Amino acid sequence: MASLLTAAAVAFAPAPACAGAARDTVTEALSQRLFPLLDAVGHDPAALERLKGGAGVSTLLRARQDRRAACEPDLGCAAQAMIWTAAEVATMGRAVAALTDLSAADDGASAQIRREIEGVNAIVRTYGLGQVPAYPRIDGAGMIDPQEREARLQAADWLSRTSRDLSAQTLDPSIDYALALLDVSDRTDAIGYEPLMGGANASAMARAKTLDWRRYRFSAMILTGVGPEIDGMPLSPYGKYHLRLAANRFAQGDIPFIIVTGGRAHPRATRFAEAEEMRKALIERYGVPADAILIEPYARHTTTNLRNASRLLMAMGAPLDDDALIVCNPQQSAMIESVQFTKRNADELGYQPGRIGRRLSPTELAFRPSRLSARIDPRDPLDP
Repeated sequence: MASLLTAAAVAFAPAPACAGAARDTVTEALSQRLFPLLDAVGHDPAALERLKGGAGVSTLLRARQDRRAACEPDLGCAAQAMIWTAAEVATMGRAVAALTDLSAADDGASAQIRREIEGVNAIVRTYGLGQVPAYPRIDGAGMIDPQEREARLQAADWLSRTSRDLSAQTLDPSIDYALALLDVSDRTDAIGYEPLMGGANASAMARAKTLDWRRYRFSAMILTGVGPEIDGMPLSPYGKYHLRLAANRFAQGDIPFIIVTGGRAHPRATRFAEAEEMRKALIERYGVPADAILIEPYARHTTTNLRNASRLLMAMGAPLDDDALIVCNPQQSAMIESVQFTKRNADELGYQPGRIGRRLSPTELAFRPSRLSARIDPRDPLDP
């Protein structure tokens, strides 16, 4: 480009006019995955109007609009204005609780919308305001040129104010602003393998429907990820060790499925999903049947390895009162058994994804999954 307009010149410039609201399939899928309750409100105009008319909501939304308008033309200020305060979150929680026809998590619509708004805040702080995330080696935008950062903020602002069909934009633009920040940062990992029960998992899911679970000692083997730290490396040295452990254990014949879990995490923005690479190696190197392997390609931490594996067990119809078996290297196995890991689950998930049971060997732990794992928590936007 021969010349660049100054930030002041382009900031808050009107978004291009459009004849109507088009469907954006990527943003729509990301919205459904990260913000299921807010997305459902956007799909239901009557529910949207009832929510906007809830006690204190119109005043809240007007104050937020005034806060954003006062920022012009400062894009950084505009990003900060998208953040929901604790009082605003509480007001929305009370208002949505009155919409009894909305489906929500097991702890109710109020708790669910609080989590989703916390998710909006987490995305805006990380990808809009440059706050250092909890896991900076794999999360966040990384080191980017200031002009690129400015372009992402400007594009996110424009996108949040450009109509999108079936959205909750008229409730508050922060929702689409957060989704746009992920999109312009090329961090749409959370929808990369949908529908998860199809594709590579289709044959295993079909087999699960006809399986006599009583024949097996464990419902499944959960093979946790240990991502590489070298760009372009599909599997880490530890990952290859995990594969040998899994193949040997599966050969004993008392486990019907291997759940390989690990997403695009290490190093930052890698093109490899660890679960996909582990599945490929189990089939090609060890001859494990494809219909005995399920991929969980979203988890980026050990906490979500277990949470997301529990979700797959539920989707398969596995008996949740039976143990699964966690298989991994002795160091990671000891960490999973530790008090510190219990605290990590409480801090990062808000609950325990299951109960760690008896130790069978230095590399094997029994695990009883919990139904609480079904809760959607978009505070971690790439591993909801």
